[in-house]
Amino acid sequence: MMKTLKTLTLLALGVMLIAGCTSKKEQMNKDLKAFIARHDSVIVPLYKECTLAAWAASISGKPEDYKKAEDLNMKMMAFYADKESLKKLEEIKISGLISDSLLSRELDVLYRSFIMAKADTAKLNTMIRMQSAIEQKYSNFRTEVKGKKLSDNDVEEVLRTSKDVKYQEEVWEAQKKIGPLVADDLKKLVKVRNEVAKDLGFRNYHEMSLTLGDQDPKDVRKIFEELDSLTKAAFTQAKGEIDDYFIKYYNLKSKDELRPWNYQNRFFQQAPKIYAVDLDKYYQDKDLPGLVKVYYSGIGLPVDDIMKNSDLFEKPGKNQHAFCTDIDKLGDVRVLCNVKPNSIWMGTLLHEFGHSVYDRYKDFNLPFVLRDPAHTFTTEAIAMMFGRFSSNPQWLKDNAGISEEEKGKIADNCFKTLRLDQLVFSRWAQVMYHFEKSMYENPDQDLNQLWWDMVEKYQLLKRPAGRNEPDWATKIHIATVPCYYHNYLMGELLASQLYAYIVTNVIKSEDFKFQSFTNNKAVGDYLKARIFMPANRYYWNDMIEKATGEKLTAKYYAKQFVK
Repeated sequence: MMKTLKTLTLLALGVMLIAGCTSKKEQMNKDLKAFIARHDSVIVPLYKECTLAAWAASISGKPEDYKKAEDLNMKMMAFYADKESLKKLEEIKISGLISDSLLSRELDVLYRSFIMAKADTAKLNTMIRMQSAIEQKYSNFRTEVKGKKLSDNDVEEVLRTSKDVKYQEEVWEAQKKIGPLVADDLKKLVKVRNEVAKDLGFRNYHEMSLTLGDQDPKDVRKIFEELDSLTKAAFTQAKGEIDDYFIKYYNLKSKDELRPWNYQNRFFQQAPKIYAVDLDKYYQDKDLPGLVKVYYSGIGLPVDDIMKNSDLFEKPGKNQHAFCTDIDKLGDVRVLCNVKPNSIWMGTLLHEFGHSVYDRYKDFNLPFVLRDPAHTFTTEAIAMMFGRFSSNPQWLKDNAGISEEEKGKIADNCFKTLRLDQLVFSRWAQVMYHFEKSMYENPDQDLNQLWWDMVEKYQLLKRPAGRNEPDWATKIHIATVPCYYHNYLMGELLASQLYAYIVTNVIKSEDFKFQSFTNNKAVGDYLKARIFMPANRYYWNDMIEKATGEKLTAKYYAKQFVK
C-alpha cells in the first residue's frame, strides 16, 4: 500500500511538473508572439519611412533630405535601444522553450537587433549623425582638374582610356582629395563605433559587425587565409602579365615606372583591359536598362515594376555609386545607378537587378523580420552571378546581338578577362578586409601607412614615393558600409557554387564556360524556390546546403577561376 502511494505521488508530481513546463512554454510562446506584434506595429511603417527618406537623399544630395533620413534612423535606433525589450527577449531566449522553428528564427534575428540596447543611446545617436555628415560629403564631392569638375564616371573614363600618364596622375590625385576632407571625422567615427562595440561586450566594431551579422570572425578569417593561399600564385603570374602589357602600352622602360593610376581604375579593384577584346563597343549603342528588362523577364523574373521606380542615370548632387534598396519588404524594390553605355555599367545593372529580384521574389507571407536575404553575402552572390554575364560571349550573343562568328573570335579573351577580373577583385577584397580589421583593432596607428602596406602586400602595387595622404578614406565603403567588404568575396564563392549547381542540375549541361541562362525559366524557378522564397527563414549555411546539397565551399570558385 505504501509503495503504491509513493508511486502515485511521484506520478502526480511528474504530471504537475509537465503541466508546469507546458504552461511556461505556452506563456513564453505567447509572450514572444505579443512582442513580435508590438515590434511590427512600430517598425513596419518606420522602416518604410527610413528607406524612402534615404532614397530621396541619395538622389537629391540635399542637406535637408539627409537630415530627415538621419532623424528617422535615430528614431529606429532608439527603438532597438530599449533595454526592457532586450531583457524580455533574453528571458525568452534563455528559457529554451521556443521549439517552433519559425518563431525560434524570429527570436534569434530580433535578439541580435535589440542587443544594441546594451550600448549608450547618446553614442548610437552620435554614430548616426557622424556617418550621415560624412556620407553627405562623399555625395557632394566632385573631382576638379584644371578648373573642370569630374564625376566618378569621368574619373574612371580618364584612368581607363588615357595614355597620358601625367594626366592620369593628376586626375588620380585630384580624386583622392576627398580623403583629407573626411579622414579626421572618419577616425572619430571609427572610435565611436568601437565604444559602442565595447558596450556590447565585443573587443571592437569589426568583431561586433561580423558576429551580429551571423558570422563567426574566426571562420571568416580562415576563408580569407584559404583564398589568399589559393589565389596568391595565380595573381602574381597575372600581375606580371598586366605589368608587361602596360610597359608597352605606356611606352615605359620598366615595370618600376608603373604607378597605381596606371591600372585603369581608382583602386585596382577591376581587371584592366589587357586582352584583345573591347567589350564596350558591344554596348555603346544599346539601351542597357532595356537589355536587363528583357533578360530577367526571359528567365521568369520580371523587373518591369522595379525599373519603373528606379533612378538609373546621372543627376547633379546624386549619389554617384550604385545600390538596390527594398523600400517596404513587400515588393517596392528600387535600383540607383549612374548608367553609361559601357561594359562596366552593363555588369553593374545586371548585378543590382540581381539584388532586386532576390528582394522582389521573397515569400511576403513570412514574418516581417524574416523578409530579408539569408545573409548579405547571399544576395551579393546572386548579384555577382548575374553581373558576370556582361563579359560572357554567349550572353552577348543571346542578348546584345553579336554573331556566332564574333562570339567565337572573342570567347577565349572574354574568359581570360573574367578570370583576371576575379583574381584582381579577390586581392582587392583582401586589402579591404585586412585594413578594416586592423583599423578597428587599433585606430590610432598610422592608417596611411597601413593602407599602402596592405595594397603592396595583396595587390603588388607600388606606393607613390613620399606619399602620406589618407587614401584609405577615399573608399566610401569604409565610412558608409563598414566591415562589409568580406561579404563580396564570400558572395563570389557562392556565385560560383550556385552557377555550377544550375549548369549541372537545372540546365543539365557539361559546358561550364558558355552559359547565359537566357530564356530559361527553369533557372528563375529554381532561384525563387530555393533561394529567394525562403528569405531569412534558415541560417545562411543551412539555406545554401538545402539549395545546392553542400555548405559554402571555395572549391567551385577555385575550379572556375584559379585552376
